[in-house]
Amino acid sequence: MLKAQQLTLAVLVNAALISTAFASEQSESKGFVEDAEGSVLFRTGYINRDKTNYIDNDTGAVKRVTDTSSAAQSAIVKLESGFTKGIIGFGANVTGDASFKLGSNDNAGNGMIPLHNGGAKDANGDVDAYNHWARGGASVKARVSNTTVEYGTQVLDLPVLASNTARMVPEYFTGVLAKSREIENLELVAGKFTENQYSDQINTDGRHLDNAIVWGAKYKFNDQLNASYYGLDSEDALERHYINANYTLPLAEKRSLNVDFNGYHTEWDEQAGTYSSTIGNKNVDGRSNSIWSLAGTLNQGAHSVMLAYQQNTGNTGYDYGENADGAQSIYVANSYLSDFVGNHEKSAQVQYNLNFTDYGVPGLNWTSAFVYGWDIKVNNSAKEGQEREFFNQVKYTVQSGFAKEASLRVRHSYYRASDNYQAGNYIGDTNEWRLFLDIPVKLF
Repeated sequence: MLKAQQLTLAVLVNAALISTAFASEQSESKGFVEDAEGSVLFRTGYINRDKTNYIDNDTGAVKRVTDTSSAAQSAIVKLESGFTKGIIGFGANVTGDASFKLGSNDNAGNGMIPLHNGGAKDANGDVDAYNHWARGGASVKARVSNTTVEYGTQVLDLPVLASNTARMVPEYFTGVLAKSREIENLELVAGKFTENQYSDQINTDGRHLDNAIVWGAKYKFNDQLNASYYGLDSEDALERHYINANYTLPLAEKRSLNVDFNGYHTEWDEQAGTYSSTIGNKNVDGRSNSIWSLAGTLNQGAHSVMLAYQQNTGNTGYDYGENADGAQSIYVANSYLSDFVGNHEKSAQVQYNLNFTDYGVPGLNWTSAFVYGWDIKVNNSAKEGQEREFFNQVKYTVQSGFAKEASLRVRHSYYRASDNYQAGNYIGDTNEWRLFLDIPVKLF
């Protein structure tokens, strides 16, 4: 396998060789200041998880935990320069966030707010959450033709190394990433990352990333068909491969059928950690997992209905996040509060989505879904496990005026699992609410 430095050099040389033959992004650069953009996202967030049937791992007793809530206010800053003019353009980016908690947050622990003492509980069983905190970093970048290389703090959106953006502030990675679009409809990526900071961590390498090398390609065959492949080799953790194919078939006016396939294969190193104690067989030699999902969505005007099937094979379930492989690296269909990633698990979903634009309320969207998982091999249980989730989300985005692009999202999950697949093995019976108010402000 090529190292990240070799891959980066290869795409840069390729760009330099053909930069005079094709129109390029760099040739259209207006300048370092002229193309600069800056924004602040003000986010107010709240998550509450009512654990209705929680099993204490120390005593084995079943207890009810009624308050695992977190609430905070954040400002997420993003400053991006343009590129200097010339064959090679240079620029810089800055990203960061500042936050403060709302309320006591004595039972914080949903990935929202940093905790003192590593989250250790006091005599009352509570944790000590930070009152306020700030994080961030910078990066430098260079561009030749249609190839860009960036080094520094970044928010990633790769299927095998994806930053969690579903909390107050994003997950950060530090490293180098090259993206090349020298061939029409083809995007190549290659990179190397050495630090990983989760959303609720102050330490810039809170997840102790040793060395993660990523590579991949995405190709658009036509307006209907797209396909992609990505790989990840995280030192002393895992090697992961991902494939995707997405096809849209037009059927009639305002009617189409979309088919989406996603698949991962993961091989863990012996030194790898585990995201959850319940995914299954965490101590087995040669842990491996393959997970795939196939979803079909029929769109008819404002309405869409999706049916999806997802399946795990191997000797453990799909495990992600704690191995410094991105806490949002789960690009499969049946992923809500539960990801339905148990050992040997199969799951099926039906989802309905309604866009209220055709009913006179542009910007309002409602999604409802039910997912059922079965055939789970549970640790220390001869009986197969089962889980199910009923998911609802309403989101409204302001379409015009001074508050344009501001959004309010309200989400609820009703999750239940069989007795042998409770919190000691995975999530445990949970009623969850998430409320997020986002107000973006463009600086320049």
